[in-house]
Amino acid sequence: MRDITYPPIIAVCKAGFRALGQTFQMSGTEHVPRTGGVLLAVNHIGYVDFVYGGLAANPSGRKVRFMAKRELFDHKVSGPLMRSLHHIEVDRGAGLQSMATALDYLKAGEAVGIFPEATISRSFELKEFKTGAVRIAAEAGVPLVPVILWGTQRMMTKDHERDFSRGKTIAVRVAPPMHPTGEDPAAETAALHRVMSSLLDETIRTYPSEEQPPGSWWLPASYGGSAPTPEEAVRLDAEEKRARAAKRAARRAAG
Repeated sequence: MRDITYPPIIAVCKAGFRALGQTFQMSGTEHVPRTGGVLLAVNHIGYVDFVYGGLAANPSGRKVRFMAKRELFDHKVSGPLMRSLHHIEVDRGAGLQSMATALDYLKAGEAVGIFPEATISRSFELKEFKTGAVRIAAEAGVPLVPVILWGTQRMMTKDHERDFSRGKTIAVRVAPPMHPTGEDPAAETAALHRVMSSLLDETIRTYPSEEQPPGSWWLPASYGGSAPTPEEAVRLDAEEKRARAAKRAARRAAG
């Protein structure tokens, strides 16, 4: 796949990381194969996750094509950029086309990134996973590599102001590949969730304590932070969904 935009974007991002004085905790990146199709399953805690999630494959020289919501492709600025990077548009109302595109990419030897939670977790703990990750990996016959990000939520996430102040630590941890068969997608998805939950716990516990003191809004409630509990997050997600539906209905009525 021809990449004109991706290399300079990577260079700009790395310059941005340096300008922001960011420190990286990286581990397990050797688990990303250097060749052949591979699907990276990444937790979703902030709006910049697919910038940092790609770092999991960067040491191996891979460029990750992320599956991302259609709204990003519809935007006049981000849309052309997303297409130039060969990311994959996901229409939540018609997901078969995005799945077919991901399969084509994987069978062609590309690295594809997917967020099994589909949307950002307001609790910063793992939400329920969709089965798409294991089904795509199984059908394409490629390894499924779990990836955990931590610290990205501190920059840009739901319900909080953007904060690109200097000196943040970003953790990127990668687990050994899994090899779904597709025989029981629900059980294999549960196994993926367990692996990523364990890796997330390890990542939170080894993150610099001075950067996430008790009561921090970006720290899960179960770890002493003030983030919404998973139950509260479900309620907030439902409220957001209703508000969006109301806005769409109002626009239709006005049109």
